[in-house]
Amino acid sequence: MPDILPGPAPPPPGPAAEPPARVPSALRLGAVIRWRKGTVEGIRREWPGAVELTVSIGDDGTCRALAYPALVGRPEAGDTVLLNTTALAMGLGTGGYAMVVAVPDRLPPDPSGPGHLVKARYTPLQATVLGADEQDSPHHAVLRDADSIGGMPVVVADLHSALPPILAALLAERPSTRVVYVMPDGGALPSWFSMSIARLKDAGALAATVTAGQAFGGDLETVTVHTGLLAARLVLDADVAVLAQGPGNLGTGTRWGFSGVTAGEAVNAASVLGGRPVGSLRVSEGDKRERHIGVSHHSLTAYGRVALAAADIPVPELGGEFGARVAAGAAPLGDRHRLVPVAVDGLADVLRAAEKDWGVRLSTMGRRLDEDLAYFLTAAAAGRHTAALLA
Repeated sequence: MPDILPGPAPPPPGPAAEPPARVPSALRLGAVIRWRKGTVEGIRREWPGAVELTVSIGDDGTCRALAYPALVGRPEAGDTVLLNTTALAMGLGTGGYAMVVAVPDRLPPDPSGPGHLVKARYTPLQATVLGADEQDSPHHAVLRDADSIGGMPVVVADLHSALPPILAALLAERPSTRVVYVMPDGGALPSWFSMSIARLKDAGALAATVTAGQAFGGDLETVTVHTGLLAARLVLDADVAVLAQGPGNLGTGTRWGFSGVTAGEAVNAASVLGGRPVGSLRVSEGDKRERHIGVSHHSLTAYGRVALAAADIPVPELGGEFGARVAAGAAPLGDRHRLVPVAVDGLADVLRAAEKDWGVRLSTMGRRLDEDLAYFLTAAAAGRHTAALLA
């Protein structure tokens, strides 16, 4: 048997290899909800789908709390309520309520009626609703093979606060237009959180709301934005749809980490269904963050990178140095989209009248109309341009 020759000497021992990084157990398993029990002191105000309360939380004092009666029943003075106070403790603006999770001593009746579409799925408050596009719906036959919204204009915006100014300018030009709001799930999931929706509907400015994806509480529920747009057109007879996330935009200061990135996806959905997408720019002169001054980086990413289909992009003629900055900021979007200059003459008065007549507070990120007029004029320019498409 031949000898086995020795191989090369092994290398000298080095430092032990570092094990793969692990997510700290506190991040993987730690509590993510701040729980409290409270007692309802009284009802502050209410609007369709929501009740705002004053709740006492023992040593934590009193706070504003919000309940959705369709989910938890209607709390009354003296009731014990179980609260999620996470957003309140974080000092969030839009979400700065304690949220009523349950009225444990007086549970609401069991749901009845058709519907097997589950939204807020696999959360403690998952809710079963009737989807316009599900088999048990009276609209299923209309939507089953539907594939086109027949050229309907779809105004896409980043923030929920763009909805009132878009409507104000559109209806000032064409008062009889039937507008349906399609709300995806990028911000608030319950449409009931939006007081603007309730007041716009009461004023007759908004015909109806469709909640799509995990969002819920609209006049119609759908599984996707696509069936939401189809339902707006074919079931609710919309002349125009406005598609923007609900209240509660989420951003991280990164290029891609913001909930409004779905504005680009909405342009694609409107286009593939044979609609006419109109991209409302997010513009600010009052934001303290440089990335949002002029044309926001949110618009540049959503429309310039995510949107693969062409849209009309109304560019407001704001005038002066700032107007030139906005025009220059929008210019790169012209490689993919149709940039449309839109005069804003008279729109400030239209917005002030709408705020007064509709009882809707025009506000974005805590800034009122005159604190960031450019933001509202830009959204209104999208409404004015959309009115021209209907002429």
